[in-house]
Amino acid sequence: MEKRPFISLEQAQDIIQDIPTPFHVYDEKGIRENARALKKAFSWNKGFKEYFAVKATPNPYLMKILQEEGCGMDCSSLTELQLCEACGITGSEIMFSSNVTPVEDMQKAYELGANINLDDYTHVEFIKKVCGVPKIICCRYNPGGVFELSASEDGVQVMDTPGDSKYGMTKEQMVQAFLELKEAGAEEFGIHAFLASNTVSNAYYPELAGILFNLAVRLHQKTGVHIKFVNLSGGIGVDYRPEDPKNDISIIGEGVRKKFEEILVPQGMGDVEIYTELGRYMLAPFGALVTTAIHEKHIYKEYIGVDACAANLMRPAMYGSYHHITVLGKENAPCDHKYDVTGGLCENNDKFAIDRMLPKIEIGDIIYIHDAGAHGFSMGYNYNGKLRSAEVLLCEDGSHKLIRRAETPQDYFATFDFSEFKSLTEQ
Repeated sequence: MEKRPFISLEQAQDIIQDIPTPFHVYDEKGIRENARALKKAFSWNKGFKEYFAVKATPNPYLMKILQEEGCGMDCSSLTELQLCEACGITGSEIMFSSNVTPVEDMQKAYELGANINLDDYTHVEFIKKVCGVPKIICCRYNPGGVFELSASEDGVQVMDTPGDSKYGMTKEQMVQAFLELKEAGAEEFGIHAFLASNTVSNAYYPELAGILFNLAVRLHQKTGVHIKFVNLSGGIGVDYRPEDPKNDISIIGEGVRKKFEEILVPQGMGDVEIYTELGRYMLAPFGALVTTAIHEKHIYKEYIGVDACAANLMRPAMYGSYHHITVLGKENAPCDHKYDVTGGLCENNDKFAIDRMLPKIEIGDIIYIHDAGAHGFSMGYNYNGKLRSAEVLLCEDGSHKLIRRAETPQDYFATFDFSEFKSLTEQ
């Protein structure tokens, strides 16, 4: 499989006239089409709703696009809740899933009328004390042990270790939590779980759905509560490498439907709503980091230095993650040169690619780093005094719009107090 950029060299050059590299650019057309495909795949469920994981790409312009496509927002902190409020997104349009939750975060979620997802059994007493129990409440489940899906229809192995995860409650704690929340006034309940990250298997969501649907039946039978929704959370991944399999959301939606008909409908629970909390799947392929080659180095290896660094996209440095690279304008040139593509941080792991076969790169070439639309800009930082870069929207009509300006040195210094130094200087 071949990965193609969603902008051309000419489009990148046009943007660069207004906004210098590095910058993150997002594809409005792709975002909208993907959101519609997800909605269609789950259209069999009348209450289906996607709650976009704000942490992946917290930008109001992108959130507004997703909201226009029928998505709510999944928040995990006070600031993300405030961002939603500033965008006019409140009430049941918000899913609040946090852990080790500060008092003010929980109070804000309650104030906004968000769907609150409790991460731990102790949070039952916590929410009672800090704000009270809302009529609709959700609890997060952790089955423990190892989650393994090795015989999936698409031949892809999925494995993760929920037992090592800090999130969620045991099955017994879920039962007790529901009983206590019901006694405290909760009228409708939700179930949430996340068992594996970045899966590229059409079988993952249906398998997870089966686990949660069976749990829903058990909880309903043991507690008598009405299960309003099952939140399948995130976990659907993207094909970072050209050779990776690509998820088919229509197959995934149909797989979940079959589990729904098999498990919930016979128990009279056909009114359960299905929610998702996708971040990576919703935006990663529709965002890229655009940077310029500014140096080359020839020692024991061949290096190309770019004006972006790990502060703009930390996944390769932190996780060793693969992000495909295209040299714009050279899409069809032979990849006959081996490079390490590096940034300028004073850290040797500041490399976007290691021993990557690419076309011959000249100083001034524009480098397009794929699949940076989620957990790209949002994980940025200021180490080495590096400043966060701009974010740009490639609009459906082909025009572009600045949706976040680049930081300046003044932004970097804004939280320092120089008053003492100024007084010393004046003396």
